Amino acid sequence: MSSSAVPVQPPPPRPVRFGILGCADIARKVSRAMLMLPPGAATVAAVGSRSEDKARRFIAETGLPPARIHGSYESLLGDADVEAVYLPLPTSLHVPWATAAAARGKHLLLEKPTALCTAELDAILASCDASGVQFMDTTMWIHHPRTAKLREIVADKDAFGDVRVINSMCGFRASEDFLLNDIRVKPDLDALGVLGDVGWYCIRSILWAVEYELPEIVIAHRHPVKNQAGVVLACGATLYWEDGKTATFNCSFLTNLAFDVTLYGTNGTLHVTDLVIPYEEKSGEFSVASKSNFVKPTIGWDPLPRKHVVTTDLPQEALMVQEFARLVQNIRDTDSRPEGKWPAITRKTQVVLDAVKASIDKGSEPIDVPR
Repeated sequence: MSSSAVPVQPPPPRPVRFGILGCADIARKVSRAMLMLPPGAATVAAVGSRSEDKARRFIAETGLPPARIHGSYESLLGDADVEAVYLPLPTSLHVPWATAAAARGKHLLLEKPTALCTAELDAILASCDASGVQFMDTTMWIHHPRTAKLREIVADKDAFGDVRVINSMCGFRASEDFLLNDIRVKPDLDALGVLGDVGWYCIRSILWAVEYELPEIVIAHRHPVKNQAGVVLACGATLYWEDGKTATFNCSFLTNLAFDVTLYGTNGTLHVTDLVIPYEEKSGEFSVASKSNFVKPTIGWDPLPRKHVVTTDLPQEALMVQEFARLVQNIRDTDSRPEGKWPAITRKTQVVLDAVKASIDKGSEPIDVPR
């Protein structure tokens, strides 16, 4: 009598062990995202802050399972059990702590804006490359399944055609306390102000729309709004490509909440009104018009724009952590190389942001974008 061999099941993946380096408010959102992931993806192994009490309170208030507490950033980086670091510190602190994390062999999930300038970002990326660790910034909307659907539509040459014009607006009405005390308005902490905060999303959405083709020239809009310390609170710019494409964006701490992007193609138009943070956590909507024309005698449109809704089981921030963890697991468990597309698109975003900042500083002079 023979018996069939029982197939051997592969062991479940070991979750990536994260250390959270700093207890900023945004870290609460990312910690919540880690708790939502399926088993085997990610776990918070340690939390580091400038004081043990603050790290302990962070763990209790976010509902994280028991994790090691570190009363300094250096102590967390010395934790041999931490494989990856999520770093939400002020931008002025990114270079020393991101390079230190990479030098210790920690994979790096870095809050945006990733650096104050491209030279600083290059130092971070060089450290990651030297240590063979994965780098990713925290532009969350890129990971929403809606974004993949948007890419399908924009890539349809018949229904959408070629992208010719892009408009993006990201802003919110900051409170008086924010405008006085938030790190995003402090020149010694986040000197890029609104440009580095929600302006980052505007620039990324524009580059995403043109498959990360860098523009030739950037011209900042005149009269940006600054606080007394010289930090930008509202600004905008227009980007120009050699083939005639243009993109315009505005970003502001002084307007009603808006996360709009509109793409105009030769055959279609795509409009998203909640790109960065969807209206609802488990879905994202957008509208598309294709081959639009007038109803004669110029009394309406035909066909009408169509609304689409894309649902998701996990919110975009959880999908971001899940993808980052998958890449880390591939490196750890299969000797794969780090995925290069993430540092590449981060760097292009930073390069354009630098050009806009330079144009602002030079009174809206045209700035050539380095290739």
